[in-house]
Formats: sequence, structure tokens, C-alpha cells
Amino acid sequence: MADTVNSLAARVHELLVAHLTDSAAAAAPPRQDFLSSLASGLFGVPLRVDVAAGLQDVITRAAALGPAGTWLVAAGHSGLAGLALTRGQAEPFLFHLDAAVTAGYNDCVALHAGPVLPLHQDPRFRALYQRIRLTEADLDEFFWLHREIRNAVRDAQEATVDNIDRLDTGVSLLPQAPMPTREPDTPGVLITRIDLAATQTALQQAAVKAEFGRSSGNTALGLIDDTWDHSHARRDARHADDRDTRLRRAAEARAFTERPGAGTVVLAAPPLGSFSYPA
Repeated sequence: MADTVNSLAARVHELLVAHLTDSAAAAAPPRQDFLSSLASGLFGVPLRVDVAAGLQDVITRAAALGPAGTWLVAAGHSGLAGLALTRGQAEPFLFHLDAAVTAGYNDCVALHAGPVLPLHQDPRFRALYQRIRLTEADLDEFFWLHREIRNAVRDAQEATVDNIDRLDTGVSLLPQAPMPTREPDTPGVLITRIDLAATQTALQQAAVKAEFGRSSGNTALGLIDDTWDHSHARRDARHADDRDTRLRRAAEARAFTERPGAGTVVLAAPPLGSFSYPA
């Protein structure tokens, strides 16, 4: 079956989900570094997928698509740069980041995440950062995408705590803000959209697994334990439904909204260090 942009984008998404789910790696791309500690405790048995080999394969296949696949070449190299960074390998990080920027990677917000900060003084990093180009409108979306990755992790952490003592058998899904639908001015935005989608998918899969485990356990206990508090379980179900509705509406309200007047002219990225990574 012939490769397409959509099939290779799906493959990148799949590889990132596998990476986030693999507790053996317990590491994340620089734009998702805060997921590292969460991964090992939340995602269970490691998948041991060779993510690096998968990304190299994406690069090769995307390059064969010509200009339409160039942004996927950038996605593959940015992923490999992230893997190198988590391993403390500065040279491979700079090599792959340079290739990513050459292919159109322009997420300057990701390059202000904590693990990247020590490299801000490296003249090679500064030189490649200065080659990044994007529009004001794309920069607005980059900030939104990274804030939403943070929101997704926060919601998952809170749900893990909130659901521990529930006695009902309902299953709560994590709330997810809708993905932006605007046509980006530069294709590099599509890479970070995949990052967010992969984060949402990995967290949702982990939550569903935990919720089905809790639900089936409560079902069994309700059948065999004569002292099971069924009235408490019904109250928990009502509270969970109310909370799920509130959180879903809050996520929907976080949907990306284009800023009136945001420029669409491609410009140099804001100066390195002129802003902080979204909290």
C-alpha cells in the first residue's frame, strides 16, 4: 500500500503514543518533558517499541513523497532530537534539530521547555534557532497547544486522585479540548498538533484502563460483599456524572480561538529567551 501524508502522520502519532506509554523509556520529547515522571507510574507494562527506528522510517518514506511530505520529515527529526535530549546526547539532538528546522520545524515555544534551556548558550543552537520562521497566528497556536498539553496532564493527574475511592461502576473519560481547525500559515504547526493528539491518546488509554479495572472490581465486590454500600455507590455515580459534565464543558471552553489581527506574515521567531514555556 502506497504511503500518503495521512498514513505517515498517523504513524508519527502511533510512535509518539507508544513512546509515552513505554515506562521502560520513561522519557519524553523536549516539548513534553513533564510527561516523563507521569509515564512510568501511569502507563503500565512497557511496550518496548523501537521509536527511533520508526521515526527514521517515517523520514525516509516522507522524503519520497516530495514537498508534501517535508513537514513529516521535520516531525521525524524533531522526534529523534527529543529522544537524544532525554538521553543527554547533545550532539545528536543538535544534528536532528538542525535537520528538523531545515525541513520546516518551527515550534519555538517547545525550544523554551526546561530540558532545552541549558543549550540556549550553545552558539550552534542559537544559530539554528535564528533560522526559525513563523507567523504571529501560528505562534498563538503554538502557545495554546503547549498549554493544552499541560492541561491534559493536569486533568489526568486529578482524575487519578478523584477516582481512587469511587464505589460506582461507571467509567469516566478524560476531557479533551478540540483540536484547532484553522489552516496554519506554516506546516510546522501540524507537528505540534500531533504531539497534543498523541498526549491525549496516551493519557486517555491509561485512564480507560484504570477505570475499567476499578469498575469491574466494584462490580465483583457489589455481587459478593453483603456489606457493600450501594447507596454510597449511587452517590458516587451522580457526583462523577456531574464532575464529568463540568470538566467536559471546561475543556470545550478552552478551544482555540484565533486572535483578531494576529499577523499572517512569516517572520523570524521571537528572540531566544524572550518568553517562558507555558506553565
